[in-house]
Amino acid sequence: MIQTHMKRVLDYIEEHLKDDRQGVLDNATLAQIAGYSEYHFLRLFRQVVRLTPADYIRKRRISEIVRHIGESTRPMSDIAFEYGFNSKENFTRAFKKEHRILPTEFRTANCSLRLFEPFEPEPSDVRPEVSMGYLSDFTLLAYSFEGDAPPHFWNQYNAEKRSLRLSGGATVEDFGAMRWNPKTKRLDYYIGIRAEEAKGDVSGTERIRIAGGLYAIFDTVPTGQHDFVATIRATWDWIYKDWIPNSGYRRAEGYELESYVEKSRKYSERIYVPLVKI
Repeated sequence: MIQTHMKRVLDYIEEHLKDDRQGVLDNATLAQIAGYSEYHFLRLFRQVVRLTPADYIRKRRISEIVRHIGESTRPMSDIAFEYGFNSKENFTRAFKKEHRILPTEFRTANCSLRLFEPFEPEPSDVRPEVSMGYLSDFTLLAYSFEGDAPPHFWNQYNAEKRSLRLSGGATVEDFGAMRWNPKTKRLDYYIGIRAEEAKGDVSGTERIRIAGGLYAIFDTVPTGQHDFVATIRATWDWIYKDWIPNSGYRRAEGYELESYVEKSRKYSERIYVPLVKI
């Protein structure tokens, strides 16, 4: 019953994303559509969607603006105004807060941002292709990331063309290497390229040794530019909630890896998880 009421609200929001008239998308109106008091509506919306209505609407509007920026040569300020941003400055500030890069940097790099699609209670099937293989030791020259959202780091890495800077202009495979740090209680995350391919400016990088051994290898389902980051996150959830508990293996020590060639525009990532037999 709750899902049905929330679906009615979410459909209404989609119909009125471009409507910035006062009262159209405020909490009182949305609560009335859901059939709850405002207090209970806000509590249930956060429970189901995991965002406040205001945050959800803002993320959906920015996502649709991003989609139009990638498909149109119209001025970004015109597109932003169409979706309720009353000034270029307000839009730029909201975009930078959401993605950690400027709208102009996105239009130039045309990288894959994490967009918020209309919320659906039942997620689509994101099960990747799965294989097992052995990797030999290798070393990355990589930049370290400090923050709580690795997709923001990838945005900066791609917008600033760091891969080409490291390689000396060649198109090579980029790797994200991650592991949980129990001392700092945070994820250590690095992005870079194989050391043997680093023939350019490597200032600011660290040498990250990737241990050889048995890895589960997951190729994410092919998707579009605007669904790519969400698919990666859903794939990680599937790996840890479904695959590993039923695999007969456990995660080994060492780095997990994400690899991708941004210029390929294939929008499928390869994920490596080190394993040991239970």
